[in-house]
Amino acid sequence: MRKGRAAAILAGLAVAVAACGNAPTTTEPTASESAPASDGAKTLQGVKLEVAAKWTGAEQKNFEQVLKAFSDKTGAEVTYASTGEDTGAYLGPRIQGGSPPDVAILPQPGLVQQYAEQNALKPLTDDVVKEIDANYTPYWKELGSVDGKVYGVLVKAAHKSLVWYRSQAFEDAGVQPPTNWDEMVKAAQTIADSGTPPFSFCGASGWTLTDLFENVYLSTAGPENYDKLSKHEIPWTDDTVKVALEKIQQIVSKSEFLVDGTSGTMQTDFPTCVSKVYGTDKAAMVIEADFVAVEADQSGAKLGEEAKYFPFPSAGDTAPVVLGGDVAVAMKDNPGAMALVQFLASKEGGEVWAKLPGYLSPNKNVSPDNYPDPLTKQLGQTIVSAGDAVRYDMSDLAPSAFGGTDGKGEWKVLQDFLRDPSDVKGTQEALEAEAKKAWK
Repeated sequence: MRKGRAAAILAGLAVAVAACGNAPTTTEPTASESAPASDGAKTLQGVKLEVAAKWTGAEQKNFEQVLKAFSDKTGAEVTYASTGEDTGAYLGPRIQGGSPPDVAILPQPGLVQQYAEQNALKPLTDDVVKEIDANYTPYWKELGSVDGKVYGVLVKAAHKSLVWYRSQAFEDAGVQPPTNWDEMVKAAQTIADSGTPPFSFCGASGWTLTDLFENVYLSTAGPENYDKLSKHEIPWTDDTVKVALEKIQQIVSKSEFLVDGTSGTMQTDFPTCVSKVYGTDKAAMVIEADFVAVEADQSGAKLGEEAKYFPFPSAGDTAPVVLGGDVAVAMKDNPGAMALVQFLASKEGGEVWAKLPGYLSPNKNVSPDNYPDPLTKQLGQTIVSAGDAVRYDMSDLAPSAFGGTDGKGEWKVLQDFLRDPSDVKGTQEALEAEAKKAWK
């Protein structure tokens, strides 16, 4: 599923930036150079730990540098195991066999709930919880909690509140990057009048439509309603959903706004929607996360020159920042496992990781100045600036039958809405019917 691919794609982000000449020329630090000096007390000398996560390739190498910084500080010997894309399929048999890793990095908060209910996770100790309290907003603590107990902490983020654009298309139309929704609709019309369809939507990939909805909904309805809808505590027939869908209707109901029209849009998947902006220069904008940078680079666009982005424009009172990401949990109750989770949740651990490519931190005390390139620094700053209003990808918080299954649930209903944006009420009723089936 695409949520599992997002972080893997992001691993190439800084590499792509560097290839385009946007990265500083300084030598990339090693983890031992980045880590603060130890006080000499190797408190976990002789302890052996295993940590499992989905990362491979460059992402794995970077994470292993973070683990080395932990080992240098504590003396623990840490072994890394890659779960592959299906983390649940890897961990399930190990949990059932009584041999889970000491620490696991889960790609979805839903797995925290699932494994906690199976008694497969260990509640984090007071020291770890204090670290979380010091470095994270209460929302992130709640995200890693089940029935009042804290089991996990978000340690790596993907930024989903971006609109990528082709600078030449904007220049040709004489428009500037918009700062709010009304300005974007106006700019889209100007771009369309100049002869270029403003938007390339990935209609065949329903998850991209959930990302679009989540940003508009967070902005118009606010964080509290976002939380309620994500738990189905308010129905999808609520007026707040109507407002968000009507905003989206403004940009999907005009055929001249869609490259290749509605039928072509519904046949366009991710990343083909990106190549229609940068590879073939057929459209001006694509609304998606930071990992668009890698696809844009592969299409031959220079990041920061031809391929640029602006923050998802506010459609209401909240400037939306929606994140995806990975949650660290302890699967064994031992000092080494807790110490590692605490390190990953700390300012110290986050800064080690932030100096390496392809990483964004949800830790509010990790300064964006630690990031190795201008693009990532800008993304990191938006996370810090958003403060308590940052929210996790809503579809990843929902039961997979509703928010994570191709051709079903929210994905299908929003695809149907893209085909015919005129029936907002019918779309709401369809979403509510699907939600009722998923939240039994």
